Amino acid sequence: MAKKQVQLDANGYRKFGIRDSIAYAAGDLGCNMSFALKGTMAIFWTQFMKMDLWYALLLIIVQVWDAINDPLIGSIIDADRRQYKRNKFLSYIWAGSIGLIVGGACCFLPFPNAPTFAKALIFIGGYVVWDAFYTVANVPYGSLLSLISNDAKDRASLSAWRSIGSIFGNMLPMVILPFIIYDSEDNLIGERVFIAALIMGVLGFICFQFMIKNTEIRVDTSINLNEEAPKFNVFKAFGNFIKNRPAVGATIAAMGMFIGMQGATTAVTVVFQSYFKNVQISGIVQLFAMIPIVVFTPLARNAVAKFGKKELATFGSIVSIISGLGLFIITPNNTNLDLIIYIVCQLFFSLGLGIYSTVSWAMMGDAIDYNEWKFGTREEGTVYSLHSFFRKLAQGIGPSLVLVIMIAFGYVGENEGNQLFQVAVNMRYIVAATFLFSAILQYIGLGLVYNLDKKTLAKMNADLGRETIEAEGNNN
Repeated sequence: MAKKQVQLDANGYRKFGIRDSIAYAAGDLGCNMSFALKGTMAIFWTQFMKMDLWYALLLIIVQVWDAINDPLIGSIIDADRRQYKRNKFLSYIWAGSIGLIVGGACCFLPFPNAPTFAKALIFIGGYVVWDAFYTVANVPYGSLLSLISNDAKDRASLSAWRSIGSIFGNMLPMVILPFIIYDSEDNLIGERVFIAALIMGVLGFICFQFMIKNTEIRVDTSINLNEEAPKFNVFKAFGNFIKNRPAVGATIAAMGMFIGMQGATTAVTVVFQSYFKNVQISGIVQLFAMIPIVVFTPLARNAVAKFGKKELATFGSIVSIISGLGLFIITPNNTNLDLIIYIVCQLFFSLGLGIYSTVSWAMMGDAIDYNEWKFGTREEGTVYSLHSFFRKLAQGIGPSLVLVIMIAFGYVGENEGNQLFQVAVNMRYIVAATFLFSAILQYIGLGLVYNLDKKTLAKMNADLGRETIEAEGNNN
């Protein structure tokens, strides 16, 4: 049987298709095989390793390094002028995926009886190792979207499929881990977390290898080796980033999203441990809340064509704000109705978040184009890594601040799943407040700062000689 001939576009590249979208989704699945474990980190270090407030302080320290690390890696990638067999971004991703096999497990070395100082060194050392390899893989992965295709329809498809990869990357640990790492009394078994992290590292590596093999770079990134590479100037790069309104708006929104996703994780776990008294269903409830994201993702392309990315994402943030307010509703005596209200509000909050998340990466791709439009340079690695810098700050400061607030309202890690009922009620309110704050930040970033509405985006793409899905939508 004759091998099916690969169809090529006008430039001699393999035509963009579902293969590209699935491959890009696999990349985020690989990232989240490692990143999703971060939601378990606070419970591991407060309940199993008995660190409580120490963990909150250490997390801020490593997260500041984490945030600084991203623009450094991004600048190294942008300044790298070596010739690679396929593409330098794919080469960096390959190297990062190797390290992530064991990188995630380094954060969960189970030594609960070690001295506090030794525990602090274990946490910092493990986190730095994991973060280094994660950044090497994730920063170039995020930059790839704008290089796989310069067609806005293709980018919308890649962004939507990346969300699918993220969803499944979060689903697996979210649903499966609670049944594996908790005992019958809802207490964490730390040794099992370490083993699970190793297994997920291997799964992530497999996903990355599939992505690398099936990714086609279509946007020309060739360089003149005779020209001297410009030195990275952190102040100039930061100045350009601040003047890039779409990048700033998308970053504020992403900070809000990650404060909600990461900041409330520990409080949510405690709510299911001590308030609903069933931590194992927490993953199922959160899986149920993801249904709107899965349903909306296939509709994203047409929805973007009709309404525009900014307009659609802003509407999603408003839905999340209303749902965040609903999470403050608590029935007396914790009846089954209370769980139903919680699930319904989570469902609509996730719908709003899902509308934004399916287009969020395409919006960052447009922000990179905006940098070229306004300043004459693309700087994919630098723009994305500075975006990641602030996002990582939110990921670190959010959980640390929420944990400090939890402790102030009575949470004691050593009590594990046996918190006082009033403490459990306080955790419910902290979850609601965190989600609401998250949604408000998203609205500010998307509705008030991000300025690439449907009309402006069409003009930018026309000036850059690129097709725009929003323009196509005007003809329907």
